[in-house]
Amino acid sequence: MKKSNGYVIFVSVVAAIGGLLFGFDTAIVAGATRYLKDQFSLTAFGEGLAVSIVLIGCMFGAGIAGTVSDRLGRKRFLLISAVLFFISGIGCAIPRTMAEFLIFRFIGGLGIGAASILSPLYISEIAPAKIRGALVSVNQMAIVTGILLAYFVNWIFAGIGPSNWRWMFASGALPSIIFFILVLRVPESPRWLVKQGREDEAHIILTRVDDAEAASAEIANIKETLALEKGALSELFRPGFRTALLIGVVLAIFQQITGINAVLYYAPRIFETAGFERMSAIGQSTIVGLVNMLFTVIAIVLVDRVGRRPLLLTAAAGMGISFILLGAAFKFELFTGGLVLLFTLLYVAFFAMAMGPIVWVVMAEIFPTRIRGRAMAIATVILWFSDFLVSLTFPVIADRFNESSAFWLYAAMCIIDFFFMLAVLPETKGKTLEDIERKWLKK
Repeated sequence: MKKSNGYVIFVSVVAAIGGLLFGFDTAIVAGATRYLKDQFSLTAFGEGLAVSIVLIGCMFGAGIAGTVSDRLGRKRFLLISAVLFFISGIGCAIPRTMAEFLIFRFIGGLGIGAASILSPLYISEIAPAKIRGALVSVNQMAIVTGILLAYFVNWIFAGIGPSNWRWMFASGALPSIIFFILVLRVPESPRWLVKQGREDEAHIILTRVDDAEAASAEIANIKETLALEKGALSELFRPGFRTALLIGVVLAIFQQITGINAVLYYAPRIFETAGFERMSAIGQSTIVGLVNMLFTVIAIVLVDRVGRRPLLLTAAAGMGISFILLGAAFKFELFTGGLVLLFTLLYVAFFAMAMGPIVWVVMAEIFPTRIRGRAMAIATVILWFSDFLVSLTFPVIADRFNESSAFWLYAAMCIIDFFFMLAVLPETKGKTLEDIERKWLKK
């Protein structure tokens, strides 16, 4: 690998720690939910609310971060998200009532929502086109690493007594501090700097990413493309960008309503229903997190070689088949021989190899520079609302009907997603952000 890539890899990894906190903070509730339910005598709806309230915060955090980062910069809001993660971790560990817990989980959601936009957005704006897909996918790698870390923390603290869930949440404070310190060492997004007229600063950063000649050419390319934009959100409804908005929003919805967070947030519940003891169920969840992380590596390796479109189509088909099989296992109570675990892992593997990381890659690539933060905020707010609906309704559907009903519903969403992408999703592999934007402008 060229020496010049070392700096951009470092910067991307630092930004991706926001993804790690995103993954940790969303998944830590998986092991804590059953204990929270006992502590506060929660109904099925209350259980769903305890899990999903964080996603309401995510919607607000994403909406605020997208708009404000277009004006104040990406780096400053990454620092704010680190502070929000810290407050939430401590606050969720010490509540006396369920209302207090919900408030601090909402605050954590603000941080998650901000990081969910800004980490991939920042990486996409600093990374060279030839490795942009892999580097943005590193953010998803960080997310699934955070999820796996949360599962390990759940497993470690599960047996320490009735206050175990408090320690689970409190453990998120340390990585929040590390993230804040490291973000202080990274530069601002060069594309945002050019948009602000701070070309000299942008040139210095891009020179560390590539040679001086390439940095100058990149700045000229950015300025040329910016000149074609008005910077108004209404541009998203122009003929070309309207298609980009449709793709971004629909991919965001399908990433969630195809069921991933029903599996990740409720994995211990799913395995308990299939006959595992509670401690064993938490252990099985750790295996889910490990598979999620390992198959994300496949996405990182293949995204800039095979392309976004083929991987996403393969993933949607595989996820649908996996949920059909998992639904059948619950419908006919095929709980012996580890079939539930096998089909769950199969689904997670297909999700991790594309639908998880590459949706974020595409969303960070397809919008115009001047309004990229706001446009990505629209898609991400809708993503988190979709996640909220799935997380809130899964225990209700499972209790009223059967887990199989939920899994077959998600399978149907996978099939619809497959045909949507087959019809409208373009390939963006190897293209600069400006090349992608000019293509939309020609429509």
